Amino acid sequence: MAKLNDILSPFTAWKHVVREPVTIKDPLNREAADRYRGFHKNDISECIGCGTCESICQNAAIDLVPVEGVDTKDGDSGLRPRVDYGRCCWCGLCVDVCTTNSLSLSNEYTWVDEDPDSFRFVPGAENKSWDNREKGYKKPGNGYELYNPKREAMEELEPEKRDQSFIEIVQGYSKEQAEQEADRCVECGICVATCPAHMGIPEYIKAIRNDDLNEGLRVLYDTNPLPEICGRICTHKCETVCSVGHHGDPLSIRWLKRYIADQNPAEEYKKILNTENLQPTGKKVAIIGSGPSGLSAAHYLALMGYQCTIYEKLPAAGGMMRFGIPEYRLPYEQLDKDINYILSLGVEIKYNVTIGKDITLEELHNQYDAVFSGTGLHMGRSTRVPGTDHPKVYQAVDLLRDIVLGKEVPVEENIVVIGGGNVAMDITRSLARLQKQKYGKVGVLATSLESEDIMPADREEVIEAREENAVIDPGWGPVEIETEGDKLKGLHVVKCVSVFDENRRFAPKFDEEQKKFFPADMVVESIGQGMDLSYLPEAFKEQLDMDQRGRILVNDDFQTSAGWLFAGGDIIQGPDVIHGIANGHKAAMGIDKYLSEK
Repeated sequence: MAKLNDILSPFTAWKHVVREPVTIKDPLNREAADRYRGFHKNDISECIGCGTCESICQNAAIDLVPVEGVDTKDGDSGLRPRVDYGRCCWCGLCVDVCTTNSLSLSNEYTWVDEDPDSFRFVPGAENKSWDNREKGYKKPGNGYELYNPKREAMEELEPEKRDQSFIEIVQGYSKEQAEQEADRCVECGICVATCPAHMGIPEYIKAIRNDDLNEGLRVLYDTNPLPEICGRICTHKCETVCSVGHHGDPLSIRWLKRYIADQNPAEEYKKILNTENLQPTGKKVAIIGSGPSGLSAAHYLALMGYQCTIYEKLPAAGGMMRFGIPEYRLPYEQLDKDINYILSLGVEIKYNVTIGKDITLEELHNQYDAVFSGTGLHMGRSTRVPGTDHPKVYQAVDLLRDIVLGKEVPVEENIVVIGGGNVAMDITRSLARLQKQKYGKVGVLATSLESEDIMPADREEVIEAREENAVIDPGWGPVEIETEGDKLKGLHVVKCVSVFDENRRFAPKFDEEQKKFFPADMVVESIGQGMDLSYLPEAFKEQLDMDQRGRILVNDDFQTSAGWLFAGGDIIQGPDVIHGIANGHKAAMGIDKYLSEK
């Protein structure tokens, strides 16, 4: 039965009859609310074309397209988002996920056009009336990121626990830490283009999130057969372009790579990587040098069935990775883990063999189907200022090699190192440890032409050197090493005001009025390394295409003009480990192509 209230309540609507009606006289020109989500805007100069907006769009309303005037470069794909308003629902997720905050929504909501194709446009590249509107939807401020802007901290040994030993400093991520760090990745892939080996970085980070470390190892070995090594000492240029780093800390890509390699036991590698039954081709390749390029070439050639023999001048494999990088950064057991797996594929290494002395290049040519040379940069360069011929002036690469070989190296109480790169930091920190062991205190100073903001050494190397009580005093140019008989007194320097000219060519300028004197009993030069190509006979070098600086010229397959000789690593490109790995991989494919067509 109906209640009385049910009958009377509809009549309450009559109260609106006397109210003023709300009428929008000109609806097309009515301004929307301040934070209304209207048509897109994009700051082209801030956008890096990372594609996170395209990935997150649930309606496939965004795709990345080339834009005139925007070039591809490190950290920028050269592409920009194009929006299809036939699909867009104006949810704003593309704005929320934008890593550079370049993308936003204006509060404009009217757009009349007879051409339906015009509603697919590239914000920022095509001028619109709403481009300069301040109102609209922007990503809210701090704390609104869809990913954590802070990187997972890496645990390291305290300075007082490491400054007298060569035990590894960086402790590595736990499972929980690695997964939390991996969760920060937006999978844009902008890092892949910058990595010289073009590693599948988003894929192996995704494998960590999925707790599938076997898959992660397979992704690593697609392009890099030295993951334990690169997971520790790679120059990690990928991190410098990480899109998350535009408004937060870049991902710890290097440490995540190390986590995958650390967690997979060496005895499982062949099973995981499906390399237990390789099919031999019956062809042989000789490789000169067991550095990153030689090992990389051997690995990929072995996978293709080639019998590889590496000729190594020193008594152990690894090249500058073993004889130029201290053990506190790269423990030998981790170095050997990578190398031993390559040897397990059938690769042979002949140690203590010098090409040109114990066996000639011509003999290698006659005995093998192809030859790859990756002999690296093992010769130190001198500043050649007065006094560098004194017996207490040393080259950093010689001392680092002698430390690894177990030879006794000179360790004076006051030492000056000339150089600002990673090798300079390596010898500075190594000598600081030896001084601490011998004298109970550190008395080493490193100086460089470059001011601190442009020092080529990794920033963490400089910080850690100072933590270990070494003095870093950059921005000075060496003038003279003062000596007195068999004693060395110190280094005279003047202020370096600039290192490069307007064309980025090396052209240091000095202020002669600003001078310093660094007292020292011993000076170590570390201003770069040179190559030793003495294993190439002079008559052969005259036939080989080389540039004016004496560097061997190679084609895209890292093949020299000799045809049967390929070359890579630091003598061609770099210098760094990851370029050597990439060179070795490409050369292996080039050798396979050469021998297949032969």
